[in-house]
Amino acid sequence: MKGLVIKNTGSWYTVLTDDGLTVDCKIKGNFRLRGIRSTNPVAVGDRVVITPPPAGAREGAFITEIEDRRNYIIRKSINLSKQSHIIAANVDQALLVVTVVKPQTSTTFIDRFLASAEAYRVPVILIFNKTDLLSEEERHYQEMMITLYENIGYECRAISAATGEGVDELMPLLTGKITLLSGNSGVGKSTLINQLVPDANLRTAEISDAHNTGTHTTTFSEMIPISPRDSRNSRESRSPGWLIDTPGIKGFGTFDMEKEELTSYFKEIFHFSKDCRFSNCTHTHEPGCAVLKALEDHYIAQSRYQSYLSMLEDKDENKYREAY
Repeated sequence: MKGLVIKNTGSWYTVLTDDGLTVDCKIKGNFRLRGIRSTNPVAVGDRVVITPPPAGAREGAFITEIEDRRNYIIRKSINLSKQSHIIAANVDQALLVVTVVKPQTSTTFIDRFLASAEAYRVPVILIFNKTDLLSEEERHYQEMMITLYENIGYECRAISAATGEGVDELMPLLTGKITLLSGNSGVGKSTLINQLVPDANLRTAEISDAHNTGTHTTTFSEMIPISPRDSRNSRESRSPGWLIDTPGIKGFGTFDMEKEELTSYFKEIFHFSKDCRFSNCTHTHEPGCAVLKALEDHYIAQSRYQSYLSMLEDKDENKYREAY
């Protein structure tokens, strides 16, 4: 029996079978013996083969095989630096929800997420949320951020999930696609999902006034069908779209990236790197470096270059690994 993993609560996985049934499954222990260096060998979005539960039971099934993934988003695990954590698999795109205030999303976090998505060929749309809270100065800063990332080639949308401003315009982007929704805790992912899928009824939480940070309300990963209302009990192929809700991430530690490959995950740096004098240029000090020249001429943003350097020089295993 085959199906789609639509929920992961840690030890249990909910699989939507091709026959339209939802079955709670565990994984066979041999998954951990196949060299999969991941804290979650099976991820939401995986297509799997399961052995059915005993007749009449809805529990007791086992996942026995994972079909080949076409892509995935991955980061370092929270506690085990030598292992990875797969956020989601087989996605068509990712919406990265970011905020200028309450809390402020760092450009380093944004760039690390984008670089990882580039590595695994996942298109990303940046969603700038909480526009209703911005002062004139903060709105100007947001516009500068949007201009920066649009010039690089990333689609950006400014919305307010709280008021609904701009939310309806997102729906055409989601139709017929499997979309990962990610971002720091507190940026309003649950509020946004409740706007997009009114019957989702996800919990939301207030931002901490003391630290201006978010309190995570999503504790596990789940695929949420986007209309029609009965799509939870329909075949996967009939659903016009899925949203993958994931726990908020405090930091994004990139995993299994070679330094030599890093340039290609920053679109604008890769563009200029083709004109460097040396093919193995690291873009840090070499003579004839076209990237450093572009940085000096403001064709590459300083924030993006600093993000590149932080990933290039990141030898501290604990850096950017914390996550909610």
